[in-house]
Amino acid sequence: MTDHVALAVEGPIATLTLRRPDKLNALTVAMLDALADAAERIEQLPEVRAVVLTAEGTKAFCVGADIEAWAALPPLDMWRRWTRHGHQVFTRLAQLRVPVVAALNGHAIGGGLELAATADLRISEAHARLGLPEAGIATAPGWSGTQRLVRRAGPQAVRRLALVGDLIDAETALAWGLVDQVVETGTGLARALAVAERIARQAPVSVQVVKQMINVAEGEATLDTLEQFAGALTAFTEDAAEGLVGFRNKQPPEFKGR
Repeated sequence: MTDHVALAVEGPIATLTLRRPDKLNALTVAMLDALADAAERIEQLPEVRAVVLTAEGTKAFCVGADIEAWAALPPLDMWRRWTRHGHQVFTRLAQLRVPVVAALNGHAIGGGLELAATADLRISEAHARLGLPEAGIATAPGWSGTQRLVRRAGPQAVRRLALVGDLIDAETALAWGLVDQVVETGTGLARALAVAERIARQAPVSVQVVKQMINVAEGEATLDTLEQFAGALTAFTEDAAEGLVGFRNKQPPEFKGR
């Protein structure tokens, strides 16, 4: 990790924290790299059953991209190292095998809301504001705000945010389906951890399979998931064992459809 992104694992819960509160947790390329590294690390820890995604500070969960970090980039670097890379990182987070619970300790704006959308569940503190104001600075959501967020909350909620540019309060976000719970200011992380602990007490394989199937229903990694399940199913059949024996003994296998 970096000074601005931390990953902590305690038992079955991994907590991924943005740590740049003085800049309202605005994202840099180094932070995107660290988020990608964290996702890879989580995948390598079979004991992890749920992830909490949160941030330090009391004002903002994340206000999106650090404008100073990308404003001076040449167009190709903007695409390669910023828009495309960020999109890949957020997809990696959204496709983690275990559920992710986001604790919005403050405002989730632009890329910050897109980051929150990578989570399976979102818990917002009451003072938070949410929005997609990119059109107001002549840009557009670039990290799946018009795609994944539409799948999560529906097209009308995203239209209201992205076309008008207004920030909405947490209760409105709850009514629009952008968050799942609203809690008192200062209690978001505790509530998210409690939800993650509930998830961790469920049968882990069942939870992970259910998450993947819901992702498929939303159009998230549909083809990849179908291939993964097909490979896992066929790998443990009697025919698969017979095929392996035949390969090792250099003789034709006798498949029986079991």
